[in-house]
Amino acid sequence: MEAYTDFASVYDEFMEDTPYDEWCADIVDNLRGFGITGGLVCELGAGTGEMTRRLRDKGFDMIGIDSSEEMLMKAREKEGDSSDILYLCQDMREFELYGTVAAVVSVCDCINYILEESELVTVFKLVNNYLDPSGIFIFDFNTKHKYRDVIGESTIAENREDESFIWENFYDEESDINEYDITFFVREGELFRRFTETHLQRGYELSEMKAAIEASGLVFVKAYDADTKGEVTDDSERVVVIARECGK
Repeated sequence: MEAYTDFASVYDEFMEDTPYDEWCADIVDNLRGFGITGGLVCELGAGTGEMTRRLRDKGFDMIGIDSSEEMLMKAREKEGDSSDILYLCQDMREFELYGTVAAVVSVCDCINYILEESELVTVFKLVNNYLDPSGIFIFDFNTKHKYRDVIGESTIAENREDESFIWENFYDEESDINEYDITFFVREGELFRRFTETHLQRGYELSEMKAAIEASGLVFVKAYDADTKGEVTDDSERVVVIARECGK
């Protein structure tokens, strides 16, 4: 089953503890550090628009790209008919913009949905192509350590009054692919509707990200542990990477 279809209807409820405000502040601080205080910014993997709207509220003109029309429908519903955010339903491996942007951002481990290194390079090449001269690319990713050692082979369940889920996680060390099957139970009237989605993500090392950045024509600027804001270590679970446009 395609990911983020039925899941879109309850995504925000299950992600309510995500520290979007903290992540947004971090992105804005990084952008301002490179002299970007406004202008066009594109978010890859915009989902239901939680980060997109926050960045818009910080003064950026936002474009949100996601491959799930269901997720984007939720994003558009939040904005109503007078939205000043342009949402585009596109696969990030093939995304197209009308021109260049000051920055591209991607959060919430969206980059981990790119399962092949060659496709990772393709995405990064597109980013480089659509960035203004010396434009900035900020993204995060989950490490192999997180998928292998922290989540691993596990089952997670949560029971709420109107919706519940069972998350079964599997990690293949040979391919570095993390698979999780989520079964949802969502109240509809007196009954609960059950549906299941399967998601595949790949764990990466920082060295692999650096190699893909170099192969794409971007220039690696820096990386840091998303939780500690310090140096990336073997125990880092989520890493923030900053790269810069370097010619077309």
